Amino acid sequence: MPPDILILAPSPSAAVNAQLEEHYTCHHAWQQTPEERHAWLNALAPRIRGVVTTGALGLNASDMALLPALEIIAVSGVGLDGVALDEARQRGIAVTTTPNVLTDDVADIALGLLLASARHIVALDRFVRDGGWERREAIAPASSLRGKTAGIFGFGQIGQAIAHRLAAFGIEVRYFQPRAIAGTAVPRSASLLALAQESDYLIICAPGTPATRKIVDRTVLDALGPQGTLINIARGALIDEEALVAALQDGHLGAAGLDVFADEPHVPAALRAMPNVVLTPHVGSLTVETRHAMGQLVVDNLAAHFAGLPLLTPVKG
Repeated sequence: MPPDILILAPSPSAAVNAQLEEHYTCHHAWQQTPEERHAWLNALAPRIRGVVTTGALGLNASDMALLPALEIIAVSGVGLDGVALDEARQRGIAVTTTPNVLTDDVADIALGLLLASARHIVALDRFVRDGGWERREAIAPASSLRGKTAGIFGFGQIGQAIAHRLAAFGIEVRYFQPRAIAGTAVPRSASLLALAQESDYLIICAPGTPATRKIVDRTVLDALGPQGTLINIARGALIDEEALVAALQDGHLGAAGLDVFADEPHVPAALRAMPNVVLTPHVGSLTVETRHAMGQLVVDNLAAHFAGLPLLTPVKG
């Protein structure tokens, strides 16, 4: 009898979805209405041995408690802030993520947001579409990237991939995270605040944890300054969104490029209204190639678990 698994969100890859259907009895929570979901989950909960979820959705403690036979949580993504890890550890539930395969695409979206913000690409697109160019209205010059300094908060694989890309634009790079990275020539700032003070662009790549919640506060934003640009491709919870809105509105921060938000998919109206803010809907890894690779790693981790083999990418600890 194939193991029963709970799927909280489908993969964009048809091939991945087909493999799951072939090897497991799949129960799709995303097909249930909010009103139906609790009773539906209660009915099948005793049979569920695996959960497929995303970094954004995770699996909270209350839903985990409904699943007495749960053995593995396979996360399509690298974020774990939505997973009740302490509960999983206590119950001996394996947790896997999909590292490495999304690094390049997430780094690319960070560069896209930085370019769009620094060179006013979105505002200029609107300027052309609205006829401003034809009316020969004045265009304010943007700033060159060359010779600027980018500070990267969180210097794991994604942060380092961003640094590699930034070097090609003639941008100096610094980083900060509590643990220094061995073997890198990139200088480490003394603190996040110091990193912001030393940077023209501050790029957020750190994990979302209780310790990093709202760590980018008004003090950090003021240190980045009126010519500074904030880029966030990590988690919205790292930013104090109210402070960000205020800093942008009063001119103490120059611009922002954001792929993630505190209460997704809800984005503050003030951010949506500002022309110096570039917004994307949490799509850093949303390419055909990467989402297939992420889904395939989920499939491969499930296969290893149910075959009694070592997991490919387990969460340690």
